[in-house]
Amino acid sequence: MILKKFKKDAVSWAFYDWGNSAFATTVMAGFFPIFYKSYWASDLSNLESTAMVGYANSVSGLMVVLIAPILGAYADIGTKRKKLLISFASLGIFCTASFYLIPQGEWLIAALLYAFAAVGFSGGNVFYDSLMTSVSNNEDRNIVSALGYSLGYLGGGLLFLINVIMFLNPELFGIDSQSDAILISFLMVAIWWAIFSIPLMKNVKESSHEKNETRLLEALKQSFKEVYQTLIEVRKYRNVAIFLLAYWFYMDGIDTIVRMATAYGSDIGLEASSMIIALILTQFVGFPSTLIFGHYADKVGFKKILSIGILIYILISVFASRITTATEFYIMAIVVGLVMGGIQSVSRAYFSSIIPKNKEAQFFGFYNLVGKSAVVAGPALLAWISMIFNTPRAGILGLLILFIPGLVLLWMVPKHQNS
Repeated sequence: MILKKFKKDAVSWAFYDWGNSAFATTVMAGFFPIFYKSYWASDLSNLESTAMVGYANSVSGLMVVLIAPILGAYADIGTKRKKLLISFASLGIFCTASFYLIPQGEWLIAALLYAFAAVGFSGGNVFYDSLMTSVSNNEDRNIVSALGYSLGYLGGGLLFLINVIMFLNPELFGIDSQSDAILISFLMVAIWWAIFSIPLMKNVKESSHEKNETRLLEALKQSFKEVYQTLIEVRKYRNVAIFLLAYWFYMDGIDTIVRMATAYGSDIGLEASSMIIALILTQFVGFPSTLIFGHYADKVGFKKILSIGILIYILISVFASRITTATEFYIMAIVVGLVMGGIQSVSRAYFSSIIPKNKEAQFFGFYNLVGKSAVVAGPALLAWISMIFNTPRAGILGLLILFIPGLVLLWMVPKHQNS
């Protein structure tokens, strides 16, 4: 079995991805955009409801942007990463479970809860990513990173598949309607996320740091100081600075596609069931593809494998702008599954290899800041271009503005030993 190749703490760490990826699949990419438009925001127009989904993603991204570097620096003072991880996870779990209680038509409450749930999901990932250095070394970090993403695809996809079967055949589960099936699915995501957070909490030990525990006020002062120092340090590490800029561009495009795909599909007239099936294809193609992507990254280098992935996303954007049938949407979903997890996994492993020692949480705070700030801009850019040209197809094609500069900047990163 493939998991036997990994240490217990690495597997336990990766299973958090198995758990919280259910939010990314069932909620963020799957049911929430569709259900929000048809259930909570049914009184709004298609453009208005899609805009609200975009605003909720942008607001959550902005909140993470504001707090990620501070939390990252604070986590490096002592051993607080696990505690902060569970705090953010608890926020996401609570808000996701609360979807079950929101009445039909309450579009503002639903949007706000979604924004806070996304903050819990993204904020928790700041500390989850930083714990990777506690369960891996330089030699196996890339494959451990790939394990996390691949288990995320498998775990998130497995629950999503169950939820989709519930949605398509609610009577088999004794559920009255498809709407009730989706509400129950949100509750299941919260439970799934909570259960698979337990192995990390029990089995992962944080790497020791020279810094000692300190009082809260002193720690906060030190956090702000380290935020400032990190800004200075990033300028010193030219390879880090250029890579983060490249990462901002291409992850902006990737995250926008993930979060807005079903809203886009709905706006061009595709059936909800077709889009949901496409998302299942993405998840289960993504599981083996992420591991393969990570394997070849070690052989051909980070830049080459990332460049291939970004070029594929450029083609995806062009293809998506011309989609008219469910079959074409399925094709796009499969291709996305081939590269999405691999790009994320290799990006994270590459970044972890070029940052300074004992600053992991602090620098990963900036890494997540860069990624999540992209979510602030991406959905808004898509909506803005769509409104200017009065078609969502122009919006999806406009993502080339993000992918092409990302590719160019990636090749401007100074030579690295494994790049």
